[in-house]
Amino acid sequence: MRDDKQKALKLRLKGLSYNQIKEKLGIPKSTLSSWFKNLEISKEAREKIKKRHRKKSFKGLLKRNKLQTKKAKERAKKQREKSKKDIKKISKENLMILGAALYWGEGYKRLVRRNGIKKTAHPISLSNSDPKLIKWFIRFLEEVCDIDKKDMKVSVRIYNHMNKEKILEFWQKVTGIPKNNFKTRNYISSASKRKRSINRLPYGTAKVSVFNTQKFHKIMGWIEGLKELI
Repeated sequence: MRDDKQKALKLRLKGLSYNQIKEKLGIPKSTLSSWFKNLEISKEAREKIKKRHRKKSFKGLLKRNKLQTKKAKERAKKQREKSKKDIKKISKENLMILGAALYWGEGYKRLVRRNGIKKTAHPISLSNSDPKLIKWFIRFLEEVCDIDKKDMKVSVRIYNHMNKEKILEFWQKVTGIPKNNFKTRNYISSASKRKRSINRLPYGTAKVSVFNTQKFHKIMGWIEGLKELI
């Protein structure tokens, strides 16, 4: 038996793959396959080869998944950038619809009850942690509902680990509402039991309120109008 075949045989019997033998001896895989196609190797050697194949397959799958994830993110980013350009300047009518829809989804709509009796007075009130959403709601109150910022109140819900002054400064800058119209409430979520990340709501939640029953019912009328369009 030629010397290189003898060396290759010893490596194959140890459980090395054709690729590994090729790297060590420089013998083409086609030659190795013709030499050892009928070769019986030990169970231990077969397990080594199988284990290596599984590991290689797993690495290949992981690599493909990472590549697919990267491509999916790139497609999503491209689509978002394209869609963003569809939004142009917003008209007052559009702002009315946007504000009514925001209030439909996020606003406080349940009529106030005291001692089981519905009260006629009702505030306009919306809570959210997204500063952009809060800014849109305030713009809706100003431009569509004709409500001045000095008549708006803000209640900021914060967590114990947060810096109160910094949070208030953030929301005052976002809203442009006078400092004297702010108050804070400390909050610990019993549902989360502190298992959630402390950065989940980095600026807490802001609730913008206006005590104007007539305009509350006006907004509710717009919501009813939207419902009837479906």
